Amino acid sequence: MSTRTAGNPGPAAAAAAKASANPLQTYLAAFERLKAGARGCGRNWLCDLRKEGFARFAELGFPTTRDEEWKYTDVSPVARLAFQPVLEPALDGVTESVLRPFLLEGAAARLVFVNGWFAPALSAVDDLPAGVVAGSLAAALAGEPEDVASYLGRFAPHRAHPFAALNTAFLTDGALVRVPRGAVVAQPIHLLFVSTAPAAAVAPRLASPRNLLLAGTGSQLAVVESYVGLGRGVYLTNAVTEILAEDGAVVDHVKIQDESDKAFHFATVQVQQGRASQFVSHSISLGGALTRNDLNAVFTEEGGECTLNGLYMAGGRQLVDNHTFIDHARPNCTSHQLYKGVLDGKARAVFNGKIVVRPDAQKTNARQTNRNLVLSDDTVVNSKPQLEIFANDVKCAHGATVGQVDKDTLFYLRSRGLTQAAARNLLTYAFAGEVLEDIRVRPTREHIAGLLARRLPGGPGAGEAMPS
Repeated sequence: MSTRTAGNPGPAAAAAAKASANPLQTYLAAFERLKAGARGCGRNWLCDLRKEGFARFAELGFPTTRDEEWKYTDVSPVARLAFQPVLEPALDGVTESVLRPFLLEGAAARLVFVNGWFAPALSAVDDLPAGVVAGSLAAALAGEPEDVASYLGRFAPHRAHPFAALNTAFLTDGALVRVPRGAVVAQPIHLLFVSTAPAAAVAPRLASPRNLLLAGTGSQLAVVESYVGLGRGVYLTNAVTEILAEDGAVVDHVKIQDESDKAFHFATVQVQQGRASQFVSHSISLGGALTRNDLNAVFTEEGGECTLNGLYMAGGRQLVDNHTFIDHARPNCTSHQLYKGVLDGKARAVFNGKIVVRPDAQKTNARQTNRNLVLSDDTVVNSKPQLEIFANDVKCAHGATVGQVDKDTLFYLRSRGLTQAAARNLLTYAFAGEVLEDIRVRPTREHIAGLLARRLPGGPGAGEAMPS
């Protein structure tokens, strides 16, 4: 057994300390290992895409509060830690019994990913309609189907967004879902992303799942992305999802972030909508120490409709930041947006919603609302709904509110025998319920309702202190 004296750390600890002093060197070393390994470039276009991603990340660096888009979100706890990208698949002790609480009943298929890598032994894809593909992006890249090469990296803003660039640099695996013309997937495809974080790990882990969802002309698709964590250590999830809804396609997308209380979660969802397509999003943020969601939708043709709904619940010292961008680039398109937040303790929330109506986008109808319920005097909410209108025949509106539980209603419920905590939880759940009502798939709605009930203020699962 080896020994060491105090003040003389072992090789692993010394390496971790050196990497922490310059995290970029950790990413560079991991990037070189990725290029040299069996899962390296393989295809020239993929190699070039990864190189471009890493070059942009190295150039942009981690954002600071001096950057307008990150003004209220301090990512220095992430920037100063040297996260180790997971470059090879491993189940890491994850079993079906461990996953049972996170599974979605009634799913048409279940794809499980452990630390960003597809786990076929934990997945089930037997109930999909004919012609529908749902599987590992890494497997698709090995065969290089034409649609993957045509669309992967085409939409996500990796040239402008540092975390999207970092994801692109370590683009290895994730989900590929492809629905052909006219096909209907009535029940959701469940994408379950599990991060493992042993408290004794030498270096915190970085998972970089990359998802590509392609809905063909006139097709219907429902997808649920769930992000959960196992273990008590610190880790970083940095996900990117690219969605293409072709002409007349209907896409329902639900993203559930229920990470562990020491996790960092960054996610970019980029949506491209064709003519007369419909896209409905529900973004649910419950866990994590620091969460940043970027959701961008672009109307590329006329007649599209987009609904972006979100719900975030934060307690302790959690920080959750939602940035949305809807680009009305074509006329006769409609967008609806409702984001609601519940904050307790010393939690902080950021909502930055931007709608741009281009000069040729006449007959645009856009509405954006952000509402926040604060349960403590120590919470902070920064809400910034924005409209930029360059057309003159439009209907647009936006607004934001921050308020507390109505005291008269609380008194009424208590007079009917409810305790203070029960009455407050009931009103909180009712406030959040407006977002849930619009989730069209019942099993998904009920699954999220159960998660919310367990996250109610004062109950289990409240966020703890942000790791430093």
